Parts: sequence; structure tokens; C-alpha cells
Amino acid sequence: MGFFTEMFARPRPQEHLRYRAALALLYSMSNAERADIGIKPADFPRIAREMSIR
Repeated sequence: MGFFTEMFARPRPQEHLRYRAALALLYSMSNAERADIGIKPADFPRIAREMSIR
């Protein structure tokens, strides 16, 4: 029960705007650019989360 209370009571961090921007950046890259740095589209959410935290 504590999880739900914490989830709904705490204000959401403003990182979601940076997350959306990072995700848009990743999706705008060409296949050659993605292959050059070695990421796959399945990794995009994880990488965007890491980018938004920094």
C-alpha cells in the first residue's frame, strides 16, 4: 500500500521533458549513425532514461 501512496502523493519529476527530447533525438538518427555507436531501437527507452537523468 505504501508504494501506491508514494506513487500518487509525490510530484512527478520534470525529467519527462528531457526524456521526450532524448527519445526524439534517438529516433531522428539514421541507421548508419545508430550502427556507428552500436545501439538498437529496442535500447532507446533505456538510453533516453539515462540521458534524462544526467
